[in-house]
Parts: sequence; C-alpha cells; structure tokens
Amino acid sequence: MPDARADSPARAAAVSRAWVREAVRCLERDVQRSADTHLFAVDLPALDGVAIYLKDESTHPTGSLKHRLARSLFLFGLCNGWIREGSTIVEASSGSTAVSEAYFARMLGLPFVAVMPRGTSPAKIAQIEFYGGRCHFVERAGDVYAEAERLAGERGGHYMDQFTYAERATDWRGNNNIAESIFAQMSAEPHPEPAWVVIGAGTGGTSATIGRYLRFRGAATRLAVVDPEHSVFADYYATRDASLTAARGSDVEGIGRPRVEPSFVPEVIDRMIRVPNAATYAALRVLERLTGRRYGGSTGTDFCGALEIACEMVARGERGSIVTLACDAGDRYLDTYYSDAWLAANAYDIAPHLARLERACATGRWSAA
Repeated sequence: MPDARADSPARAAAVSRAWVREAVRCLERDVQRSADTHLFAVDLPALDGVAIYLKDESTHPTGSLKHRLARSLFLFGLCNGWIREGSTIVEASSGSTAVSEAYFARMLGLPFVAVMPRGTSPAKIAQIEFYGGRCHFVERAGDVYAEAERLAGERGGHYMDQFTYAERATDWRGNNNIAESIFAQMSAEPHPEPAWVVIGAGTGGTSATIGRYLRFRGAATRLAVVDPEHSVFADYYATRDASLTAARGSDVEGIGRPRVEPSFVPEVIDRMIRVPNAATYAALRVLERLTGRRYGGSTGTDFCGALEIACEMVARGERGSIVTLACDAGDRYLDTYYSDAWLAANAYDIAPHLARLERACATGRWSAA
C-alpha cells in the first residue's frame, strides 16, 4: 500500500499548480472583457504634415497605464512560482500601480498591502482601499523599498517590486503589449509607422518594452523619454552613473524618480527631453482645451515633449506621425495640478509655459518660455 505521507508533497504541488492555472485564466478573462484603449489624433492644423496621436490609457478598468503593468507583474509572479494561493502581495507604491495591483489581488482573493509615504493623498488611499487593499505608511519616501521587502518576508508573501521587474515582466515581442497595440491601431493612418513615440519613465518598464519592440519589429520609429524636474533619469542617460540620487520626488506622479531604477534601460532610448514641471501643468490646460478631457500630470509632460518634436519636424519640412501616452485621468488631480491654489502654494508659475505651448499649437513653431 503506498505511503500517503510520501505522496502528500506531490498532491500539494498539484493543488498549487491547479490554483495558479485558474489564477492565470482569471487574469486572461479580465483581458477578454476589456476592449483596447483608444488612440486618437489631436487636432493641430498648424503642424503642417505632422500629426500627434494620444494613446488614452485612462480607459483601463483601474484608470491608468499601470493596469497593464500590474497584470504583467501578477502573471510574472504566478508563472515564476512566487505567488501562491493565500500569498500576501506587497508593493512599494502610493500611486496608480498600487491601485491596479489592489484590483488584481482582489480578483484572485489575495491580501494586498501598499507601502507608501505618510503624506500620500487621501484620494489615492481611498482608491486602494476601495479594491480591498491596505495602506502601510513610512515617514520617508526612500524607505518604501526596504519596508515593502520586510513586510513581504514577515508575512511569507511576495514583494512585487515594480521598479526591478517592470522591464522583464512584459513580453516586449508582442502579446498585446502597448507597443504592439499602437502599431496595430496606427496601421490605417496616413503615416502608419510613427516617426517618434514619446513617453515618460517611472519604473522604466514601458520605455523598455517599446524600445525593444521597435528593434524587434525593425521599425525606423525613434523613442523619446521625457523627464520632469527632480528626476535622475535624464542625467543617468547622459552619464550612465547609476549612483545618482535626488533629494525629493518629481512632483509629477507616475514618472521621474529620485534614484536610478533597475528597470530603466537607457540603451533602447534615442532621446531624453527635460520638461519643467510648470510646463507639464500648463500642458494639462492646453490638452483640456484641445481634447475636452482632463488627464494626469505625466500626460502633460508627454505632450510637451511630443509638441516640441513635432515643431522641430515642421521646421525641417518633415512629415510623419508622433504617438504619445495619456497615462491616467485628471479627476485624480483636481486638488493638485488643476488647482490654482496648489500651483501657487508650490511656487509654480504656469503662465509663460502656457503662452509658449499655445503659440506652438497655433503656429507650429517652438520658442523659449
């Protein structure tokens, strides 16, 4: 008669594999229920022969580009054997990644903890808690990484670590990643292969995915990454000094980092553009006029970079298309980026940047602020 004790590890492994298999199917069903995000042209007649397109990621179920990353991180953790039934999922994030991961954790019946600075806005905390997540606070922003790792170890859970795994969790060859989606949606446009894709970097995962996909596809499209104030990515791109740090956050949620993150891959980037934060916030007002929609701060940074490149193309007599990202909706930022009181309290004067951006939209010429 077989020894039941000897067979129990095999049975436990089979049960675990069955749970993982169903978890992956659950994530796939969520994809099938969700349509792709919209791509639409911004109406700018003065940019003669150059078209700017916005890939609107705010229409994901959790309202941001990070929905893609969170799903990829869960699949990566499941298929690597790091996430099991009952695992507590821990992430270092006070923003959209935490919201999206809380959504997927609830879907799979897993506890979720977001580690964040104590000063995180009540609106973000409420969104994470809406999906059943719990918020764990630290006094200093730089402590989130170690504290998230400690909590995961203490609970026998899994630290997602978006800043390390973002660049490898997504299949950059395709599988409906954002780059493949952009090229599919551009296929019938007058200039189907974009001259440029312009994006910001937070983890660096999206820029790595797009940059690798462009090379895999053999596209002539170039990749520009825009970087806000108080972020080290632009300096790292120029110097390759991975020890660079900044004393504070970027003030543009979702992009810019005070340290060089492991997922940021400079080798796949063709150009870095620094964008003043005041220009970012001014761009949100311009985009609202042009599109009738409000977007988050990183979208303003993206648009500044895309408009600058578009004006350069016009000046050289080039024709073509530029694709940039609308990363999340502006309703999360009504008390910050869209608030005149918040701008004044933080010493941001958007007037000169607003005038420059409006001139660029009206004339197709880029000038100093």
